[in-house]
Amino acid sequence: MKKILIVNGSVVNENMTEVLDILIVDGKIERIDKDLQSTTADIVIDASGKYIIPGMIDDQVHFRDPGQTNKGTMKSESIAAVVGGTTSFMDMPNNKPPFTKNSDLSKKFSIAENNSLANFSFYLGATNENIDEIKRLRDDACGVKVFMGSSTGNMLVDDLNTLENIFMHAPSLIATHCESSPIIDKNYEKYKEKYGEDIPIEYHPEIRSRESCYESSLLATNLAKKHNSRLHVLHLTTKDELSLFSLGDLKDKKITGEVCVHHLLYSDKDYEKKGTFIKCNPSIKTEDDRKSLVEAIKNDNLDVIATDHAPHLLSEKTGKYIDIGSGLPYIQHALRGVLEFYHDEIFTLEKIVEKISHNPAICYSIKDRGFLREGYWADIVIFEKHSPYLDEESIYHKCGWSAFSDINFRSKILYTIVSGNIVYDNGNVDYSVFGKKLEFNR
Repeated sequence: MKKILIVNGSVVNENMTEVLDILIVDGKIERIDKDLQSTTADIVIDASGKYIIPGMIDDQVHFRDPGQTNKGTMKSESIAAVVGGTTSFMDMPNNKPPFTKNSDLSKKFSIAENNSLANFSFYLGATNENIDEIKRLRDDACGVKVFMGSSTGNMLVDDLNTLENIFMHAPSLIATHCESSPIIDKNYEKYKEKYGEDIPIEYHPEIRSRESCYESSLLATNLAKKHNSRLHVLHLTTKDELSLFSLGDLKDKKITGEVCVHHLLYSDKDYEKKGTFIKCNPSIKTEDDRKSLVEAIKNDNLDVIATDHAPHLLSEKTGKYIDIGSGLPYIQHALRGVLEFYHDEIFTLEKIVEKISHNPAICYSIKDRGFLREGYWADIVIFEKHSPYLDEESIYHKCGWSAFSDINFRSKILYTIVSGNIVYDNGNVDYSVFGKKLEFNR
């Protein structure tokens, strides 16, 4: 039996912070208690002065594998994930070709089982024609992804009858990308008429507008209420949309919302400095929107913080507006980005852990993960609170860049433990151990 003992660390878990020891046996947490130092173990980690939290569960990533492995692979992006303190991820279906059949997902699971250093699951992509596949959703898929705007391949679901069927029959959580394509198309034509295809990047939030987001989110939430569906709206970006979501305990909600780290950190004023590097869908919007999203995390109007990690080659981030890829690669820096809000006394550590670990586990009904509990899998991050540094020279994303790499982060990830294996240890990565397939209590 492999035993790992972590001693003297400040454990942040379930709205409490306390100095405790953690004993890990064969991948799972066997004991959490005080004064376990005398326990025999194969590996002992002294976490004195450090913080111990459950690993981040990222409910929205685009690892590009298979189909676009020139941008990212299951191996490269999962390495970046664990280096940054993400221990589990859920990957989107908009590969090339898209994953819209249950049988297709077997290929992804096979790739992950042999390459991913983090735990994993995958979405089934909805189309206007695959309701039968959705009804038969496999047990190991994390949910159904519905692109109600901005899609790859055939995954734009814009037929109302199809949407009605999906919301009526989906056996799991429905995760939506909410933007109205007709509104976006109209806005684009307006700016194209004025600027041609070389539209200045600062007009991106005018094209991918707040109106397009609100109208689509309103449709999704109305459908969920009508059919009593379990709806999770991804990457919310506007103050307006927050009125569609309720306050309070996640356990009492059937309609939940997510915000991504870049929408918490950046606003339209950052286009001048960051330019096309922060072009993403939905777009980064106003400072008032950003502040409202931050407040929505504090008051539990929104439930989950994720990344929407989307690697593009640097060459795809230059050129004409219409040709520039939308998305940011930054899973390596996401947790440290969120921790900046702790340093600025905006979020407590307990609130951060709730939004990045506890709530994703509750939201998706993930079995035995997301909390530091006896009997749960040991998905653990140990970090140093005050250790300012830049990370420009050690980018693990295959695309080789991050919009966050120029931030002088005030916290540093020291250890990442995935399913009881020390995968990251003070700058060293163990490439020989792999994560596990997520299981769900459904």
